[in-house]
Amino acid sequence: MELLIMVYACRTSCAKTISGVIPYFPYSKQCKMRKRGSIVSKLLASMMCKAGLTHLITMDLHQKEIQGFFNIPVDNLRASPFLLQYIQEEIPDYRNAVIVAKSPASAKRAQSFAERLRLGIAVIHGEAQDAESDMVDGRHSPPAARNISAIHPTLEIPLMFPKEKPPITVVGDVGGRIAIIVDDIIDDVDSFVAAADTLKERGAYKIFVMATHGLLSSDAPRLIEESAVDEVVVTNTIPHEIQKLQCPKIKTVDISMILSEAIRRIHNGESMSYLFRNIGVDD
Repeated sequence: MELLIMVYACRTSCAKTISGVIPYFPYSKQCKMRKRGSIVSKLLASMMCKAGLTHLITMDLHQKEIQGFFNIPVDNLRASPFLLQYIQEEIPDYRNAVIVAKSPASAKRAQSFAERLRLGIAVIHGEAQDAESDMVDGRHSPPAARNISAIHPTLEIPLMFPKEKPPITVVGDVGGRIAIIVDDIIDDVDSFVAAADTLKERGAYKIFVMATHGLLSSDAPRLIEESAVDEVVVTNTIPHEIQKLQCPKIKTVDISMILSEAIRRIHNGESMSYLFRNIGVDD
C-alpha cells in the first residue's frame, strides 16, 4: 500500500516516468488459479499499473509468465550468476557436487545450474507438497457430497480421486557427493529439511541449500540450525539480519550491484540486454 500511495503521489505530481524496484515480488507463488481461487499476482499487477507505475524492476519471479500480467515493461533480473560464483569460490570441492531439485517442479532450475557448472543432477520425487491440504486450510467447502444423484437425479459427474504420493525416492546418485539444493524461494523450510534428511540417508556428506529469496519466516532459523543442512545461501533481496543472528548457517550473497546497474541503464536510456547475457531459457 505504501508503494501504491507513493506511485500515485508521483503520478498526480506529473512525474514523467515512475520506475518501481521490487527485488522480491510479493504473492508471486499465487500466480495460478487453484480450483476457483483468486490469482493474487494478477491483482497486484493491475493495482500497480493503475496507480501509475511505468516500469518495474524485479528479480527471479516464481513464474516468468507473471510478466504478462503487467501492461508495462518488466525487467526480471536473475540472481543465478551470483549464486554460481558463490559455488565456484566458496565451495572448495564443488566439482564433486551434484545439483538437487527437491521436487520435479524445480528440476528445470536445477538443470540450468548443472549445465553451467558441468555437474550432475538429482531429483527428489514423492515429497509432500508445500501447500496445505484442502481439508486442513478450509478450502474444501462445502463438503463433498457422497451421493451425486441426491443433488440432481439426472446429473452424473465422475468422481475425482485424490492423487496419492509415491514413496520418497532420489533419482540420481548422491552417494559420497556434495548435494546442492537449488530453488527460488525459501520460506517454510520443512520441505528443505526433509530433503536434506533424505539426501543424508542416500550418502551425501555435505548439503547446501541455495535460493534467491530468503523469507525464512516463523521458526525457520531454529529448524535450519537443528537440521542436516550445512549451509543456506540466499541473496539480500529480503533483509534477514535477525535470522542470521539466530542461525550462523545462513549466508548472504549481495546482488545490489545488478539492481543499481539496471536503475542506471533505465535512467540513461541504455540497453538492458547486457544484464541478461548468458541467461538460459529455464533460468
